[in-house]
Amino acid sequence: MKRAKRKETTRTNQQCLTKKEDENNQSSIVPMDLIIEILLKVPTESIARFVLVSKQWSSIIRGKEFTNLYIARSSTRMRLLFTVQMLEEQFLQSCSQNDPSSDRHRLNITPYNHVFAYSPPIRGLICRPMDLKVLVANPSTGQLFTLPRVKTNRRGVLSFLGYDPVNDVYKVLCMTVLRVHQERGSRVVSEEHQVYTLGVGQRKWRMVECKHPHLPPTRTNLPTKGLCINGILYYYAWIQNEGALISFDLISEEFNVIKLPVDNPCIVNYTGKLAIAGGINNDGALDLWVLEDASKQEWFKVSIVVPSWRDLAGTNIGYFRFRGTLSTGELMFSTPSCVNYYFISYNPKENNAKKVVVEGIGDPYNYLEVYFDHVDSPMFLSL
Repeated sequence: MKRAKRKETTRTNQQCLTKKEDENNQSSIVPMDLIIEILLKVPTESIARFVLVSKQWSSIIRGKEFTNLYIARSSTRMRLLFTVQMLEEQFLQSCSQNDPSSDRHRLNITPYNHVFAYSPPIRGLICRPMDLKVLVANPSTGQLFTLPRVKTNRRGVLSFLGYDPVNDVYKVLCMTVLRVHQERGSRVVSEEHQVYTLGVGQRKWRMVECKHPHLPPTRTNLPTKGLCINGILYYYAWIQNEGALISFDLISEEFNVIKLPVDNPCIVNYTGKLAIAGGINNDGALDLWVLEDASKQEWFKVSIVVPSWRDLAGTNIGYFRFRGTLSTGELMFSTPSCVNYYFISYNPKENNAKKVVVEGIGDPYNYLEVYFDHVDSPMFLSL
């Protein structure tokens, strides 16, 4: 009887193995294009689980080709990204741009005082300094990654995130100052300019030369977060006592100085070009200076009037900033913070504007910043 049971057990195990082999053979005949098409439709928060399905799926999802295809599709469905600091917690929250009350993703962050120091998102990633380190996050997948300690003996660290389209890599530019809060006219300049390239396996910061001594403002009421457009990272800085625009080419890793037509630090993306903007006045009028040619330092002025501005903004009109344009051509305006957060969208082609209220962020909060150009990314962060 015992021998019969052993034979039966052996036969059952063989049948199970044969069944698994058949299933593997069936899955192996699924065309690669079809597998990729299926994965491209998977929500980013589920991507991490699909990596465990098989080695083949893991290889596809972690590949640059799949990441670029996924981001290209996500770029047609841009999202809002909020960085929020409340009394006892900090978090990133993204939501649908068309319907901010739906499709919400939230990523909690370890408490830290400088939540407002985030660099604007670029291709789904976002970063901020954290003491002498830099935190990189993918709000879509919920992944947080801390880069190695910055090589410095200074106390102030500033960081900007950019994307090099030629080499298809993300880079973090970091610079240091003597202390966190510095004033205009200070003789101190930023030093120890360093670059970290994500995903190349070098695991270290590289020093880069800067031939233009400058000092980026570090006060929180000045937007110096940087803006990356077509492989060029732009940020506002002081050269002695004058404001200037600093550009850093992420491909050549060279710095340049661009003179400003007006001394205003608010830089935005205007239909794919860099522009500087002031606050919009009570009548809905706004003047923009758009950088036409950086090499020739040519700017041109654009004047915009948003219709029905008083009705949309309300009677107690606060300070609204122009935040840039969407892929649809709409112009976006927002206020730093309010009890019921909202923004105003203006379509210049149809000459109409609308007010969009965002609910469910949380109240009360100490600080809130919104970005209108966030996309879902399946990218896995690594050294």
